[in-house]
Amino acid sequence: MIKVLIVDDSTVIRNIIRDALSHSPHIKVVGEAEDPLVARELIKKLNPDVLTLDVEMPKMDGITFLINLMRLRPMPVIMLSTLTTKGADITLQALEIGAVDFIAKPTVQELLAPQASFKEVLIDKITQAVTIDQKNFKLSDNLASGKVIKESGNILSFTGIKRANHLIAIGASTGGTEAIKKLLVSLPSNAPAIVITQHIPKTFSLRFAQRLNEHCQVEVHEASHGQKIKVGHVYIAPGDKHLEVVYKNGALFCTLSDGDEVNRHKPAVDVLFHSMRDFADNVQAVLLTGMGQDGAKGMLRLKELGSRTIIQDKNSSLIWGMPGKAHAISAQTMQAPLLEVTKHLLDYAGLTRVEMQDVLAKNCVGDVL
Repeated sequence: MIKVLIVDDSTVIRNIIRDALSHSPHIKVVGEAEDPLVARELIKKLNPDVLTLDVEMPKMDGITFLINLMRLRPMPVIMLSTLTTKGADITLQALEIGAVDFIAKPTVQELLAPQASFKEVLIDKITQAVTIDQKNFKLSDNLASGKVIKESGNILSFTGIKRANHLIAIGASTGGTEAIKKLLVSLPSNAPAIVITQHIPKTFSLRFAQRLNEHCQVEVHEASHGQKIKVGHVYIAPGDKHLEVVYKNGALFCTLSDGDEVNRHKPAVDVLFHSMRDFADNVQAVLLTGMGQDGAKGMLRLKELGSRTIIQDKNSSLIWGMPGKAHAISAQTMQAPLLEVTKHLLDYAGLTRVEMQDVLAKNCVGDVL
């Protein structure tokens, strides 16, 4: 039985969460707190396994409470966020501090929807949260002072791409915002072009791109329809559109589409991966941490068509769902710890086509690390 403590100043929201979790026989709400001060005492008394935490709280703001919690009593925390720019900023900051995941506060339409998506997603997130190793949500040393300090990576050297239109495509979900940041901050300004599908709400994707752009040598954008893909630039799918890549007149372009959800997601990683089949032999596809199986089938197809495919290894993944599913069907040519992925991407991008094929021939045997 998973013991959950709900922390939210709204009685209505607490009732909604409690009702949603009552549908799981494996989850028990052991307490509720209307502010962080009450929550602090209930944590000591009830010893919950997972906390749901409102991002904006009275008496003590959610970020301060989270920093104190991760310093004194590290545990899985799922943030409840408003779909606003302010809510996005606070939530992304909470993920930097150590929250394992977030979920948007439900709208009336979502609560009345027959598929009850909020209930199902919340139960899935809490069920996954208890499987995460404590080292993955413990407060990092540079945050222990109570002041958030941005990470800065050691910028890797890169002589340049030897093939035109070489492209890196990345897919991620739970834990992906921090994993992507760690991957991008060490890239030099002449790095290969990168397209990214991260499962994230519409309001969050623009702020996510802007926050990354402040701390990276590469230029990070929320992708726009028809945008030309250039070396040294990163393009992140908007939270409500599928991102695809098209090859036209010797160049690559971003294309956004408003189709149905794929694998319960829009944007979906499989949609991105499938769009690159016609030029797969000039692509590196990467699957990072995340719940579910989105991207695994698309990665396998890219591998079959000549792409270099990399999955984040289990030990460095917050949730080894998406990369684990790819591993189960042998969709990868390589798996690596997160902090080594960037170097592998740059080393491969600097090869000639003949050298690239030679590396693929040697590495297409599954796990090589």
